[in-house]
Amino acid sequence: MIAHYNLVLVSLSYLVSVLGSFTSLQLAIAIPQAQPGRDKRNAILAAGTAMGGGAIWAMHFIAMLAFKMDMPVAYDTFITLISALIAIASCSIGLAIAGSGVFSLEKLLPAGIFMGCGVAGMHYTGMAAMLMPAEIHYDLNILMVSVIIGVVASCAALWLAFHMRGQWQMFGSAMIMGIAVCGMHYTGMVAASYSGTDVIREATFAGALSGEYLGVSIFLISVALLLFALTITQARRRRRAALAI
Repeated sequence: MIAHYNLVLVSLSYLVSVLGSFTSLQLAIAIPQAQPGRDKRNAILAAGTAMGGGAIWAMHFIAMLAFKMDMPVAYDTFITLISALIAIASCSIGLAIAGSGVFSLEKLLPAGIFMGCGVAGMHYTGMAAMLMPAEIHYDLNILMVSVIIGVVASCAALWLAFHMRGQWQMFGSAMIMGIAVCGMHYTGMVAASYSGTDVIREATFAGALSGEYLGVSIFLISVALLLFALTITQARRRRRAALAI
């Protein structure tokens, strides 16, 4: 089966991953400073959504759309939504574990493992959403490598989230995180092989996602939401700084 990547969408997947990582690092600053209760939960959910939804899921879905095969492919909307929720939930829980009390290496490893396994779960759930006349088979050795990359990337993301403060440091860290996230995704794609069938699995009640410009649309929507979150965060930070004077 002949397959190739749309390099424009591959580039966009990396860019959205960098922006999502940068936004998450900006939002994660508020976690240690937030008051226990609603404020801390909101701070964790905001950073987890930026990381899980923007840096990881949007990157994953755009990269999936970049993968072109010589057969029609659509994506089950309901399963795709579940994969996004898995990414957001795992990143939020990882940030909650690492951000409870004083950050320490003892918290980093379990938080990173939970978050990394969640990210891998998101990826392979997203793969299961593919509607096409083919079955997917996985090389378990490469699959395990992709999970390990996900865990290492998650540990790096959590460490950076609670250590980086300078704007340029965060930007450089976000670029590295983008490479790590993309590395996990494309390693997972290498683990997959496809065998043609005569049966196309039907979508669930939520229907299917497809379209020539879907990848670009997801990119533009994700970037708009991430930039909006950054703008709100910076405005709140300036307001607090003004009140502190």
